[in-house]
This record gives sequence, C-alpha cells and structure tokens, in this order.
Amino acid sequence: MKSILIPLVASAAIAAAASGATAAPDVVVSIKPVHSLVAAIMKGVGEPQLIVDGAASPHTYNLRPSNARKLEKADVVFWVGPGLEAFLQKPLEALASKATVVELEDVKGLEKLPFREGGPFEAHDDGEEGHEAHDGHTEGEAVHDHGHDHGDADEHEHGAYDTHLWLDPANAKAMAQAVETALIAADAGNAATYQANTRKLMDDLDALDAEVAETVKPVKDKPFIVFHDAYQYFEHRYGVKTAGSITVSPETLPGADRVKQMQEKVRQLGATCVFAEPQFEPKLVSVITEGTPAKSATLDPEAATLEPGPDLYFKLMQGIAGSLRNCLS
Repeated sequence: MKSILIPLVASAAIAAAASGATAAPDVVVSIKPVHSLVAAIMKGVGEPQLIVDGAASPHTYNLRPSNARKLEKADVVFWVGPGLEAFLQKPLEALASKATVVELEDVKGLEKLPFREGGPFEAHDDGEEGHEAHDGHTEGEAVHDHGHDHGDADEHEHGAYDTHLWLDPANAKAMAQAVETALIAADAGNAATYQANTRKLMDDLDALDAEVAETVKPVKDKPFIVFHDAYQYFEHRYGVKTAGSITVSPETLPGADRVKQMQEKVRQLGATCVFAEPQFEPKLVSVITEGTPAKSATLDPEAATLEPGPDLYFKLMQGIAGSLRNCLS
C-alpha cells in the first residue's frame, strides 16, 4: 500500500507546486456569523472550522474537547473578543499558542455602539436617550450589573460597547477586510483567491444592505420588544425601533419586577410584536404578551437555526428583516 501511496502523494505535491497553489491553513472561527464571512473569503481554498455550532449561544457556551483539538491545530483563529465569547479567552492562551489570533472587535473601520443600560430602554422614543431604570434602580438594572458570570470579561462587555457588531453590514465589511489580511499573511500562495473572494463579498454585502433597508422600510416607525438587547447595530443601520428587552443578560432569566415592567411596556405599546430567540426560554414571551393584542415571533441574531457556510450571513440578515416586517405589518 505504501509504495502506491508515496508516488501519488509526491505527484500531488508536484502538481500543487506547479500550479502555485498551497495547502489551506487550518482556520478556526468562534461563531456562525463570522464563520460565514471567513468561509466566503476562503472559498476555493479550504473550509474554516466552527466552534459554537448548532443552536448553541456564545453567551452560554462551554468549550468541548473537540473544540480544544481544533484550537491546538489552528494556524489562524478568528473571534469577536472576550466581551462576547468569554469562554474562549483562557483556552486561546493555553491551546492556540502557535496560531495567529485575530480579535475582530479591535479591527479598523468598525462602528462601536455603547451598551444601553437599565430597564426597558427608551433610546429611540421621542429622540430621547433616557433609560427608565436609572431613576428607580429596578431589578432590570440589578440584572444588568450582576447577571454575568464572565469574571473579568464582564467589565469588558458592559463597560465598553455592544459586541453584536456583525448586525451592521458595514461592520461585516470591516471584519472581512481584516480576515483577508490575516489569511494572506498566513497563506500568501492563495492571496489572489482571497482577494477576489473578498471583492465579491464586499459587493454582495452592499447589495444585502440595500435589500434589508428596503425590507424594513414599511415598519420603521413601529416599536417592538426583543428577548435580549442584541439588535442595536441593526437598529442603528436601518432606523427600526426597539422599545425594550425582556432580559438584559441572556444568561440570566429576568426577575418578577423585570417581567412586570415589560408587561406594562407591552400594554402601553398595544399591538406591537415581542420577539423570542431560538436558544432561550420562549415561555417568557407568552407570559409578557398574555391578555394584550401583541403578537410574538422569533429573531435569530446569532444564526442558531441556520446551517454554517458562506451564505449564512446573508440568510441571517434577511431573516431578521423579514421577521420584523412580517410581525409588525
């Protein structure tokens, strides 16, 4: 068997050298939306591996042995940063020592928005930037301050800015440029492919941006309630109006005061829409909408229900826009 295999391997290596192609680097990506952008740029070269797969959320994820093996073998790792994937901070230091680790929350060209704090935030109502809970220190605010078990990452996450950066295609473009640069540095032999793929991705993201804006245009003036405050970048980009979130930290279920607060908010808004998320407790939404004309639907900001791949980012953004329009129309 060996005598047959060796010439085959050798001839493959000679063919690869003659064509100028090189073996794809081992690339690992933390979450699905970022993985989708990396996969689009690596198309024709190789496929990146994903850590937070299936319906899991980076907010509540625990690293598995299979993930640890991926990190040990990695040449390049892309993640958003400790504010989002706190579970990765120590494993990256311990396991990915030979890899180039790219923290995408630090790349050039990103627009970063500060966290909205307190109870049912009122950032969009009447142009005010007020926060109800700051007056009375409601339970919502207490959850915000103490709901995380992220240790050092807690301050990083809540003290600085919202880390759901990918929900603005302009930020996705900034991330894609950083991905292209890191891949070319790791694998110069495939630079031309990475560059061509990135150019196409940029054009596709521009088209997506225009499509999403058109989809949500009819419902821009209609406020809605979300499960957790993950959509600020989407709102900022497209001018839609979130009136509040059921929970401040997705890891921590809201207390009775918070639920009461949100029920009151829904009653004030009348025929609004309250959005659940696939990974988190859906019963809370029915408790909050009970006895009101409000409707409920699902938003999926981390792509829990989508299959990984280069098209996922586009389906994610189209899905959010479509759900908003359908429920609020």
